[in-house]
Amino acid sequence: MRIVAGTWRGRTLIAPPGRATRPTADRVRQALFDMLLHAPWGGREVVEGVHVLDAFAGTGALGLEALSRGAAQASFMEPDRSTLVALQVNIAACRAGDRATILVADATRPPGAIVACGLVFLDPPYGQGLVPRALAALRGAGWLAAGALIVAETGVAETFEECTVPLAVRDHGAARLTVWRSA
Repeated sequence: MRIVAGTWRGRTLIAPPGRATRPTADRVRQALFDMLLHAPWGGREVVEGVHVLDAFAGTGALGLEALSRGAAQASFMEPDRSTLVALQVNIAACRAGDRATILVADATRPPGAIVACGLVFLDPPYGQGLVPRALAALRGAGWLAAGALIVAETGVAETFEECTVPLAVRDHGAARLTVWRSA
């Protein structure tokens, strides 16, 4: 696993041992960021200079990819102590400590927001219905900026009603990316 583009292009990221995390594949991240940057509703301003939330951070690959491509700051939520070690190593390897905040927190029970985020990544374990729960909790805690772009990675069979009018839905193997704007 590596950073696909930007300042840290090619930088290798580590994942914790075992199956506790399921990092987003390089090709899926590439497709996602291509869509964010080149879709009619996207553009460089979707990422550059924006505060990003990587909920269910795991390795931090989504948030670090955004930082590599010009995001101003990223907050990473991860409750698993062993996964936090890999996240910390990856942030240090990218020398992103001054632009990254790690929160030992569950996205379904988040702390109050540091800042409302304009780009939010939700990549929970598949098949557990966590996207709706996390969205409600993050909204209630002030993490979603008005009009924030939300990207959810779920299993292809998962559905949720929070996204009635998606900007994009793309399947990549077992993964489905759904993108929409918060109300």
